[in-house]
Amino acid sequence: MIKRVIPMIHVPDVRATVEWYASIGFTVTGTHEDESDGNLDWASLSFGTTEIMLDEGGRPSSQHRREVDLYVHTEDVAAVYRRLKDRVEIVEPLHDTVYGMCEFIIRDLNRFWITFGQPAGRQ
Repeated sequence: MIKRVIPMIHVPDVRATVEWYASIGFTVTGTHEDESDGNLDWASLSFGTTEIMLDEGGRPSSQHRREVDLYVHTEDVAAVYRRLKDRVEIVEPLHDTVYGMCEFIIRDLNRFWITFGQPAGRQ
């Protein structure tokens, strides 16, 4: 029986990506360094009950939107927005959607979108 799915995102620089995610509030829960060169080639991070894994081998991108977006449910999306808005690239500011969510979208250093949201009217 399946218990959960954790996305693994391939990125060009695992160490830089881990540092970026840690700077916005993710917690590093595991890492692996190549013993021969000290290169950080894998990491696991959490944000509340959300988990992601990062693996080396991704390619840089200049695309407007990447192959994967992350959607993070939060209990106080307005507070998360206030905390991040001056520190990250905002794709879409805090807004209510037609599908009943209040959310905002940021872009990480690899150009992946991260949407933070909660049901509208609860913030």
